[in-house]
Amino acid sequence: MVPEPQPARIHARITTEPLDAAAALASARTDADGALLLFVGVVRNHADGRAVMGMRYDAYVDMAHEVLLAIAGEAAEELGSPRVWVEHRIGRLAIGEASVVIVSASPHRQESFDAVRYVIEEIKKRLPVWKKEEYVDGQEGWVAGRTPPGTGAADDVTRTHESVEQGRGA
Repeated sequence: MVPEPQPARIHARITTEPLDAAAALASARTDADGALLLFVGVVRNHADGRAVMGMRYDAYVDMAHEVLLAIAGEAAEELGSPRVWVEHRIGRLAIGEASVVIVSASPHRQESFDAVRYVIEEIKKRLPVWKKEEYVDGQEGWVAGRTPPGTGAADDVTRTHESVEQGRGA
């Protein structure tokens, strides 16, 4: 007798707590899955030729949670990976700390690969989370975001960013 397919499970969370990849793997998998794929994004020690000592992530938390949940749901529904687990950390992170953990569980590997890739790319495009790099020389700088093609929002994003920086005394 062939077991019934497992129901879809979607998990999305924005948190200030350290991320736990092992817990994500354990939470996402079922006995029906032949593929369990993990992606962990970590803070690295360099960016654009500059030494980095840490990163700060800020977010519009309520909106970020809604967007993250939508992205995970899209990956599950459109790419055939019924179990998608994603968490994004905010606050100050040191080199090597995880900023995002994504797990996809599915009966076959291709769906899991596609889902994880989709989630990270959509996070980069759509999630209202902002990154500020802290450099070894004591300076810091906001990381430029990506504007989705065809939105015409590039100029507005630049003006808004400049206004925020001016308002903070930068």
